[in-house]
Amino acid sequence: MMRQWYFIHTYSGHENKVVESLNARIRDLELNSLITEVKLPKEKVVERRGDKDYVSERMFYPGYVLVEIECDEKGKIPDNVFHAIKSTPKVTGFLGGKQPTPLSQEEVDQIDRNIEVTTEKPKPKFSYEVGEVVRIKSGPFASFTGKVEEVNEDKNTLKVSITIFGRSTPYELSFLEVEKVTFAEED
Repeated sequence: MMRQWYFIHTYSGHENKVVESLNARIRDLELNSLITEVKLPKEKVVERRGDKDYVSERMFYPGYVLVEIECDEKGKIPDNVFHAIKSTPKVTGFLGGKQPTPLSQEEVDQIDRNIEVTTEKPKPKFSYEVGEVVRIKSGPFASFTGKVEEVNEDKNTLKVSITIFGRSTPYELSFLEVEKVTFAEED
């Protein structure tokens, strides 16, 4: 017997309900020796509203839940487990269909590391790209708009080019000090 991790596909937005339903099925059908863990990988994200930072959770893989299954010697999922998972409400099936592909141990380790990293240091809710237009939300240049020149994902900072007295000036800001500008706002 060997334990393998699999992704199961769910209706988007119903991942938490699927985890609850799966755990209830595991208990009711006494499958806890065969389905050893159900995981919904989430990351902590931070966003600034006004002068306050708010931390929330966002799913790493929207529409997917991870399950660890005790497979036979050949790596095959037992039929009763396959059908119990597949018939869970809001589950559309396994990633890979009728022949699900297990995740490698490296993939599982990477998912665990990602969860650990964002738990310790939440990521900004929004990501930015070079060339995007942003509005500064606080500080001496609040309400100025500028173009993103550089993005530093490690430090969660941007170098934004703003025009002050007719001259373009680079200004370093954290992701939380700016907001994206939509095209309708620019006009």
